[in-house]
Amino acid sequence: MLEPAAARDKAASIVELALKGGADAADAVYAGERSQGVSVRLGELEDVHRSEGEEIGLRVFRGKKTASVASSDLSADAMAALVDRALAMAAEAPEDQYAGLAPEELLFRGEPADLDIDDGGDPEPAALRERALAAEDAARAVGGITNSNGGSASASASTFAIATSHGFAGATRATGYSCSASVVAGEGSAMQRDYAWHSARHLSDLEAPQDIGARAANRTVGRLNPVKMAAGVMPVLFDPRVATTLLGHFVAAISGSAIARQSSFLLDALGTQLFAKGITIHDDPFRRRGLRSRAFDSEGLSVRASELVSDGILNGWLAESASARQLGMAPTGHAVRGVSGSPGSGPANLYLAPGGIEREKMVRGVKRGVLVTELIGQGVNGVTGDYSRGAAGFLIENGEIAAPVAEITIASNLKQMFATLIPASDLRFRRGVDSPTLMVPEMTVASA
Repeated sequence: MLEPAAARDKAASIVELALKGGADAADAVYAGERSQGVSVRLGELEDVHRSEGEEIGLRVFRGKKTASVASSDLSADAMAALVDRALAMAAEAPEDQYAGLAPEELLFRGEPADLDIDDGGDPEPAALRERALAAEDAARAVGGITNSNGGSASASASTFAIATSHGFAGATRATGYSCSASVVAGEGSAMQRDYAWHSARHLSDLEAPQDIGARAANRTVGRLNPVKMAAGVMPVLFDPRVATTLLGHFVAAISGSAIARQSSFLLDALGTQLFAKGITIHDDPFRRRGLRSRAFDSEGLSVRASELVSDGILNGWLAESASARQLGMAPTGHAVRGVSGSPGSGPANLYLAPGGIEREKMVRGVKRGVLVTELIGQGVNGVTGDYSRGAAGFLIENGEIAAPVAEITIASNLKQMFATLIPASDLRFRRGVDSPTLMVPEMTVASA
């Protein structure tokens, strides 16, 4: 894996080769990663792995024709062959009137913000093993736990660089750490399983493994002896670990490509009251130590903190250059990509702002409902917004969390859900997408 400056220069050099070979424009992406991990089960070491790899991807343009190729061989001969192959493919490609690099005037200039996403660490396997064991030991120590799927700990470092033929070259480096535990409670057909995990950019921010293990165990034991429930229309509360999936459906529906293809249930929602008043959804690429923080997007464009939804009103789409051209708008600085293919769009650190009601008070206001802690399957139609998913969680009866429930189905339409959802005040920044507990006042709930 190259250091950022070397990665940036490597990407720029292959762009220069492509221009010399006859490309009208080009960009290149370098991605390198070093990762290691340890897994344990029942107190014994189960797996140790370490890997290091790097790839470079080249996208070339000949007029409105484009092609992308990638290689894990970064030698001079391989780079020359990569350029030849890309140019030959572009010559045979169909024309795409929306193809092209991002607008030059929107390219990021200046020094990147200090995002503090690299702590420089590279822990020894023994330290990872101790962390994995501590997480599993804490989980197995909780009464009611009968078996373990294991504990794990990992560490990684990555370098990402991009260079374009119209004046951008930049690179970033980030570290990442994670720890998890998964255990089983009960016996035979009554067994239940659950898990807990945490990840962070800095090792010092990673949650204690004992806390992760205890949370995994308590979640698992809490699921024992689920009851059947009568079907009906009732309030559904989404625990933060599943509430983020609703934001995922929202982001997919406002992506420029979905809007350009007219395949989104939010096609006509721009500027409308999509959510209830008071709802705000933020996108923040500059959060220090954020899991999705970035100084520039994957086309080299400037990024900015923004409100995708303000007081319930949808403010705009997330668009990379190709879909932006199709929609007659400027790209929004949300391009994301790997080493192969063209960029898509996606948020940075996305979160729905907390509401003014505590979760406990929200629960107390529910006479009969469900708290969902796990979602199963897909069951979401991105064109119509129809929503139907398998779920598990807990009954809410007379304002209290009661018996666990499993094998239920919750259904509604995402537009209706968005229009009525109520956020609690328990937002915590733990992922790339974060949400407080969310309540949808009316959903159809049925036993599977």
